[in-house]
Amino acid sequence: MSTVQRTKRSSNTGSISPSSIVGEELKLAAQLRRFTFNELKCATRNFRPESLLGEGGFGCVFKGWIEENGTAPMKPGTGLTVAVKTLNHDGLQGHKEWVAEVDFLGNLQHPHLVKLVGYCIEDDQRLLVYEFMPRGSLENHLFRRSFPLPWAIRMKIALGAAKGLAFLHEEAERPVIYRDFKTSNILLDAEYNAKLSDFGLAKDGPEGDKTHVSTRVMGTYGYAAPEYVMTGHLTSKSDVYSFGVVLLEMMSGRRSMDKNRPNGEHNLVEWARPYLGERRRFYRLVDPRLEGNFSIKGAQKTAQLAHACLSRDPKARPLMSQVVEVLKPLPNLKDMASSSYFFQSMRQERAAS
Repeated sequence: MSTVQRTKRSSNTGSISPSSIVGEELKLAAQLRRFTFNELKCATRNFRPESLLGEGGFGCVFKGWIEENGTAPMKPGTGLTVAVKTLNHDGLQGHKEWVAEVDFLGNLQHPHLVKLVGYCIEDDQRLLVYEFMPRGSLENHLFRRSFPLPWAIRMKIALGAAKGLAFLHEEAERPVIYRDFKTSNILLDAEYNAKLSDFGLAKDGPEGDKTHVSTRVMGTYGYAAPEYVMTGHLTSKSDVYSFGVVLLEMMSGRRSMDKNRPNGEHNLVEWARPYLGERRRFYRLVDPRLEGNFSIKGAQKTAQLAHACLSRDPKARPLMSQVVEVLKPLPNLKDMASSSYFFQSMRQERAAS
């Protein structure tokens, strides 16, 4: 393991300077590559706008090219394609999130977590280098594309994301609560395998006989579990609730919060609740853009699963390993609604109401 000093904001300024270093050290996994700022500047062609992949609260993400097994920049289209994330210079919170990201992703490897390739810490520059995910975020595919994501692919993505959370909660050496599960943090490779990204808000799970971690409420409105918002008590079941919200978004093609919808439909969970537990009304939740190209049994199971994940009582929510088991058969179901008498009659009933 190599180490880097964690730095602390001085009381009179929002910036982090190398002179304000405290003794606490950041443990860096040995396999992470350490880049110079210049190498990443060249790899992204000077952070030019054409290389920009996206922007978030953390900073900007640029596409870059580096050598397969080193840190030297390469010509576009050669070597290893990477995503380079820059940190906004916003003092302690930004630095804390950078540290959390390196701490967690640098020491966790799983097929459904985005791979952290390396980092740069130079003067006040903080950058992270990840594997490049060619299909971008689930959010883009669900909400920004004119062509609807096919049902089987939605189920494949749900299963992959569930496996990532199950690993964090139940299989990692130290349990991890992800705390920011949402469609924009689920990235997709060329085959639509889902990988969780952005561990800036992740927390170590409770230890010993503790039932929860107490923390300042962070995350994204519309995805956060109600008990966490109310009390600041964080458990792995908070992530399970967020998974339920994303499952509903995938099923319905609607955003968790959408002020452009009619009154009573702004909040997806509140709108969906009356339909979730009912066998004959679940079809109202299915994205109409799919035009019946979805599995009836799969949609029923998905609605039941979302209902369980969104239980108001955290203890009643399933474990993510149980969620994985429910989802496993769903991508391969072939009982398409479009060829079913049941669905056609439901459609007519819906049109008449």
